[in-house]
Amino acid sequence: MARKTKEDAEHTYAALLEAAEQMFFDKGVAHTTLNDIAAAAGMTRGAIYWHFKDKADVLQALIAQAMLPMEAMLVELDVCADTNPLAALRQMCVRALTTLAGSPRQQRVFSIMFFKCENIGEVVTVMENKLARRDECFTQIQGILVRAVNNGQLPADTDVLLSQKIINFFIAGTMREWLLSPHSFSLETAAPSMVDMVMAGLQTNPPRVQRS
Repeated sequence: MARKTKEDAEHTYAALLEAAEQMFFDKGVAHTTLNDIAAAAGMTRGAIYWHFKDKADVLQALIAQAMLPMEAMLVELDVCADTNPLAALRQMCVRALTTLAGSPRQQRVFSIMFFKCENIGEVVTVMENKLARRDECFTQIQGILVRAVNNGQLPADTDVLLSQKIINFFIAGTMREWLLSPHSFSLETAAPSMVDMVMAGLQTNPPRVQRS
């Protein structure tokens, strides 16, 4: 009986997140209420309060679920980066883009984060948590770039911080622009050559640390 209760709770949790994802995508976070989410899931208001304390809690859970593949990829990247840091970094960039292209769920959640998540009220804390996790990712990428410098794959005077920012701007910008018009080109097909262009520029003419 306890097992069935646990399975029911997991099913309810998943159904509420799925409903929240669709409601946030359709109406935006600010214009969606907990009642909207419960109704879309075919459940009572009490059911949603059993699992989530407020709308920000729902949004946080939705983002965390969507980011799981990315976080798993970063763990794998760190393991593979010792022998060939730039190859590992390239693989991460390609997989980040192709994973988005192949996952309707990630497309909806990233669209919510980019376009439908007003940074006001209860959402502010969620966005601060998201930025903190992003900064952890940045630190990891900087570490991989430092390894690339130490391995001789990049010049000794490479500006690692600026290089990391360029990679982030490329990935985030590509995701954002593609989500605005996903049928304009196949991101899954184009991702490897797009990443190779950025990596070629990084290797042949990286930003350099300015010496006084």
